[in-house]
Amino acid sequence: MTNKILTRERDKTLEIVLNRPEKRNAIDLDMLHGLHDAVQQALRTEGLRSVVLRGEGSCFSAGIDVTALMSLSQVYGEGWLQRMRSITRDIQAVSNAFEQLEVPVIALLHGHCLGLGLELALACDMRFACVGTSLALPETRLGLIPDVGGSTRLARLVGPARAKDLIFTGRRIPAETAERWGLVDRLVPVDGLDPELDAWLEELAYAAPLAVGMAKRVIDGAFDLHRGLELEGWAQSQLVGCEDMAEAMQAFMSKRRPEFKGR
Repeated sequence: MTNKILTRERDKTLEIVLNRPEKRNAIDLDMLHGLHDAVQQALRTEGLRSVVLRGEGSCFSAGIDVTALMSLSQVYGEGWLQRMRSITRDIQAVSNAFEQLEVPVIALLHGHCLGLGLELALACDMRFACVGTSLALPETRLGLIPDVGGSTRLARLVGPARAKDLIFTGRRIPAETAERWGLVDRLVPVDGLDPELDAWLEELAYAAPLAVGMAKRVIDGAFDLHRGLELEGWAQSQLVGCEDMAEAMQAFMSKRRPEFKGR
């Protein structure tokens, strides 16, 4: 496993840590592979009752490392733009793996939780955030959409209107607003994440693990997530390669505001 993803076991909990603090835990391909390996470790861990996902350093995650997009050709070949739906499915598989674990998965958020970082958090069962955390899905500002479950899972949590508000504008919201909308389950003071987590895990210990796992499957199974993920992949495959996306990438590198033309 890459050292950009750390795992540590305590009691019956496996902690998975985004460990790239010098890059604000921006997620690259190595980290995606490491997250997949961490989920496999969780599946192999006997007696596991919960999984915790957190970030090292100043924030949970600033989202995808944009330079990772530039390296897709090294993995998927020069024609990677024509294979975008397959690429999206591969990345979606990582977030799906968190959702499909039959133990509760809790994301501990602080600092910033943006883009792909928020999509990973949305795939968790619960999100605890400390005061001062900001959340956003800014993909439309890059000429793209949230395609790793962000569009589907956000709408499932907060409703279509609020999901459209966040995704259409790409704006950031504070954790206080996110809690009011139901995007964040617990809002705690700075340095209050671990005590809140410990208290919740203590309550969880009273519940039968098989019943918890079945309850998770039943609740998640009530929504047509598969169709939503397929639509995300289709939409992204149409957007990648458009002039607006190229303009957004150039503007990002030049640290200027993009000039979109709708083509």
